[in-house]
Amino acid sequence: MALCKLMIIGNLGRDPEMRYTPSGRPVTEFSVAVNQSTKNQQTGEWNEETDWFRVSVWGDRAERAAEQLRKGNRVFVEGRFRTREYEARDGQKRISLEITADSLVNLEKRTREDGEGTFTAPSGGFAGAPAGGGGRPPADDDLDDLPF
Repeated sequence: MALCKLMIIGNLGRDPEMRYTPSGRPVTEFSVAVNQSTKNQQTGEWNEETDWFRVSVWGDRAERAAEQLRKGNRVFVEGRFRTREYEARDGQKRISLEITADSLVNLEKRTREDGEGTFTAPSGGFAGAPAGGGGRPPADDDLDDLPF
């Protein structure tokens, strides 16, 4: 048996898109940008790199993700990871980084009107605020509640 798990924190690059399989099972897909800053030791300049991940969420969590997430939201995603090679429109071979989410947390703050606390599915799969809840990225203190 093999296992390839991945945990990322990043921002949605586009609004989630939900669809249903022919058997009626919901699936929501979106992309997440993960930024990393590194300092060039020779020049002292900071370089920022961005990795893009395609995320798929299935079942009840897919419906909640489609309702509650919007482009720009900061999220924590944990799931099974795989790479897929494809040929782009320009004929170049590219690699897609894909995650099937087992757990998804919206890291956006709730506003007072939205109420206190977070919603957690019985499976522990999704917690977060409704769309428009907050707007600012979480402070470092807010990240203490993450499950790692």
